Amino acid sequence: MSSYFRRQLAEYVEYHRDPWNCAMHVFGIAFLFLAAVLPLSLWPITVFGFQTSAATIAVVPVLIYWFLLDFALGAAILGAAIMLLSVAAVIVSHATTAGMWSLTAILIVVGVASQIVGHRVFERRQPALVDNPTHLLLGPMFVMAKLFIALGFRRDLAIIIQGQPRGATS
Repeated sequence: MSSYFRRQLAEYVEYHRDPWNCAMHVFGIAFLFLAAVLPLSLWPITVFGFQTSAATIAVVPVLIYWFLLDFALGAAILGAAIMLLSVAAVIVSHATTAGMWSLTAILIVVGVASQIVGHRVFERRQPALVDNPTHLLLGPMFVMAKLFIALGFRRDLAIIIQGQPRGATS
């Protein structure tokens, strides 16, 4: 874990203390990611002889960024991204263009609404990205870090996010 990521995560956590807000983020982030890649999944691209989509190409830089912040979390997010890119590919292969755009709009509305509700209702403060726009890219890392901690992995992340590892006594 880079020291930059450690500092950013510690700052991000201050905006995400309420468990309901964190739950809203799981859905909101997944919906917004899917909404971002869905339209790009319409455009096939051939790279080095392999058929892919503009969505896959667009995701690569942010995946590299996440790997650089923390390799294990980045690898887990890669797995989630592959799943969401696959879902997007299935949707565009079965939906009309109008249907795909309608679904994209719904995903954006529900994704943004879940973030707003999480912060306004449960956290009672503005989202972290209002104060620091780079936090837009930390959401997926935070959600994956919470999953790792819940599964009993990454005591180093638990110290940052929870203040002490689960099961530790003061």
